[in-house]
Amino acid sequence: MKRRKVADLSLFLLLAVVLAGCGGAASPEAEPTSAPPPTEAPAPPPPEVEVSGSVVEGGLLYDRWWRVAGVDEPPGDQPLWATQSTNTRSGGDTWRCKECHGWDYLGADGAYGSGSHFTGFTGVYGSMSMSDGDLLASLDGSANADHDFSAMGDPALGSLVTFLQDGLVDLREFIDYENRTPIGADASAGEGLYEASCAACHGADGRQINFGADDDPEYVATIALGNPWEFVHKVRAGQPGTEMPSSIENGWSMQEVLDVLAYSQTLPDEAPATASLSRGGRLYDRWWREAGLDEPEGDMPVWARQDTNTRSGGDTWRCKECHGWDYAGAAGAYGSGSHLTGFPGLLGATEKSAEDLTAQLTGAVDPEHDFSALAEADLTALVAFIREGLVEVAPFIDPDKAAIGGDAGNGGELYAATCSACHGEDGRTINFGSDDDPTYVSTVALDNPWEFIHKVRAGQPGTSMPSSIDLGWTLQEVIDVLTFAQTLPTEAP
Repeated sequence: MKRRKVADLSLFLLLAVVLAGCGGAASPEAEPTSAPPPTEAPAPPPPEVEVSGSVVEGGLLYDRWWRVAGVDEPPGDQPLWATQSTNTRSGGDTWRCKECHGWDYLGADGAYGSGSHFTGFTGVYGSMSMSDGDLLASLDGSANADHDFSAMGDPALGSLVTFLQDGLVDLREFIDYENRTPIGADASAGEGLYEASCAACHGADGRQINFGADDDPEYVATIALGNPWEFVHKVRAGQPGTEMPSSIENGWSMQEVLDVLAYSQTLPDEAPATASLSRGGRLYDRWWREAGLDEPEGDMPVWARQDTNTRSGGDTWRCKECHGWDYAGAAGAYGSGSHLTGFPGLLGATEKSAEDLTAQLTGAVDPEHDFSALAEADLTALVAFIREGLVEVAPFIDPDKAAIGGDAGNGGELYAATCSACHGEDGRTINFGSDDDPTYVSTVALDNPWEFIHKVRAGQPGTSMPSSIDLGWTLQEVIDVLTFAQTLPTEAP
């Protein structure tokens, strides 16, 4: 028995060796050996994302980007806005990069680290070291679906990325945050730069454009003194939706920007004494646009008392439609033609008291002559214009509508310094009419010089057009500009 067991064991070992040598299979009970998996090549790294764009456009997009990108203002609050409770602004303001990250790009670590703009959100200054792909992902919602600004479009996103990488500056090096003053600036050098690049639109004293409301005005000095970080950003990039130039494009150094800031802080920030007078002149036209009201519905009730002027609706509510651009009514330029109503002018009203004129405007004298939809301050401005702002222009315009006694040379200089920035050197940058029937500066000057004079003096309702009343121009200077404007081309370019 013992030898048999040994023999049996020897036979088993022999069979195993043979099977192994012949490549035979193991016993049926053994699990088959699987082949090793093929070796896979390592996955290639994702391609690097590269974007391109304009630093200046990116700086504009950092503000109200929808105005720059040509898209609708986003509705509601930015989704991440709900994660903070200190800044109570809402709507479009919550979508502005600057509202979370500050004009100095430092967020809670900078100028917006306290006050009504505080959110607690971080700044973007560190984004200069981020890659194109990472920045793009942070802006288009890929990294955080609640931080999605893809509505501005790919080209705009590229410009915003470019600005964040190449356009940011550390304003702590240039502005004394405690005193809000530029460091090492030269106001006298800034004056020359301001006069050459800014005065044409903002005026010599920075009050030609009011960025705020009439009862709370904002001028160049207001921004320079109150928010120098915003001032620097906008001098560098410009203002969204306007033709404001960019100092980056103009090649200014930061020193030059600071010099302009220093000079701007010396300008007046209170409203000019004539502000109410010029506003009254704008209210004399489409007053609802100037006052920010809805256009009145239907015809002005007094309109039914005449049947020669066939206009209707809003036109019938314009003071100028009854009383003329020359304030002479039926005794003046509107004494004939399609504008004739037969209503008297206002030149004689300059002797009336403010109380009497207010009663005339609010329906107390004639219930059908009721403009009480205007706020008290607006009525006060309109009354001030009627009492103090009317001028008799008939002596300056001949029967052929040509200016009398004007100096076209002086008018050209005034036009170049004040008007050309918006209207162009030839007066055709803005078309007030249609493509088929264009209306330019010269069209108005030649066809309706009375309207031209009024709007040069008061401005255009609801716009930032400056008022020569506020600029301190004499009536003679206005006539000089009219004389020059009548030499400009009227046909489409």
